Amino acid sequence: MRPPLPPLLGRRARLRWIHLILGGALFMPYWLVGTVVVGMLTGEGSMFSGGLTVQLGAYAVGLPLVTVSALFPLTRPMSVAAARALCGVEGDRLADGPARGRSAKARTAGWFTLHLGIGALVSGATLALPPFAVTVMALPFSESLQNSELTSFWGLDRPWLLWAAVPAGLLMLLALISVAAGTGALLARQAPLLLGPSPADRLAAAERRAAELAVRNRLARELHDSVGHALSAVTLQASAARRVLDTDVEFVREALAAIEETTRRTVGELDSVLGLLREGEDGGELAAPRLDALDALVRGAGRQVELTVTGALDRVPDAVSREAYRIVQEGLTNAARYAGGERVTARLALDDDELEITMENPLPARAPVARPDGGRGLRGVAERARLLGGTSEAGRVADVWRLAVRLPLGTASRPGITGEAGR
Repeated sequence: MRPPLPPLLGRRARLRWIHLILGGALFMPYWLVGTVVVGMLTGEGSMFSGGLTVQLGAYAVGLPLVTVSALFPLTRPMSVAAARALCGVEGDRLADGPARGRSAKARTAGWFTLHLGIGALVSGATLALPPFAVTVMALPFSESLQNSELTSFWGLDRPWLLWAAVPAGLLMLLALISVAAGTGALLARQAPLLLGPSPADRLAAAERRAAELAVRNRLARELHDSVGHALSAVTLQASAARRVLDTDVEFVREALAAIEETTRRTVGELDSVLGLLREGEDGGELAAPRLDALDALVRGAGRQVELTVTGALDRVPDAVSREAYRIVQEGLTNAARYAGGERVTARLALDDDELEITMENPLPARAPVARPDGGRGLRGVAERARLLGGTSEAGRVADVWRLAVRLPLGTASRPGITGEAGR
């Protein structure tokens, strides 16, 4: 097994060193512009042959240019991606997307300037110091180096100083590694402060999560109502057909036809919902059935359902029509589960302002078995009514169970919801 590396040479330290060298590479265009400007002002050499004054002046000119360019929108996403990949900063501590607001833009500019400024110094030292240190360590072993101008320039012509060159070179390399590790750790600590989400970013993220949850809840509600009703209707029809299989062939034929129609319709609805999930929940409009499919829904529920419609349902807006269909569907599903085969009456009354849905069934002689989760159907009905600005009431009235829903056809005031939470 490979022994663990010291912290200064570990994988994270190496990645942070690469991050600094990346910053130095990004700083190069600004440094070139700075050398041209300083060279023109001082008349000292070219961009590559100028003295130390030109190099430091180019560095000083380049930093403000870095700060200004950091105001472009792509700066923060690029910096965040590099910090996550190379600095070891957790993703949720950094902001996504372009900076919004003056504070976020200022912090992004500060980070970009810090990264490129320190990166330029560290990358320059990384390129220059190792060859120099190796040369210094080779002095005691090379007569040609001892007779070179390097030895006389640094005053290393004394024998005892020559042998000190070996530890001096090692110290140079160790100092470079320590500085690179320290500055890399400094940038990693500053990344959440300078690239972290602002209040505006947190608000936008919360809004995105809320929108995603709303879409997910909507799709879950559609699946619950569609598939739940289909399973209940198919179970009811199959059970009834099994009981009269030898005595009422015509009823069995009708039940099988209803099962076929229910399953075919439900498969189409299921494909629509799953298609939206595959497309990221925002790829299209949910193909939900409307009140014009109500007759097929009632036929699939069996002979014990009686439907009465007052008014022209084609006048109902599409949004209300879709939700009304689901409400009737959920009412029939509840009746199939809890009514014990009793007759169910469904009445839809339409006037100029609202659609009223009333569903009733006699209470069975024996109480139905309670579900462990308490049921979510009537909660879904209440949510659909509330979203449209309507009201929902459900509960026992005398000796019948009644579900009454009012849905406004246009803009309505804030809804009120009464009745029992779930069945």
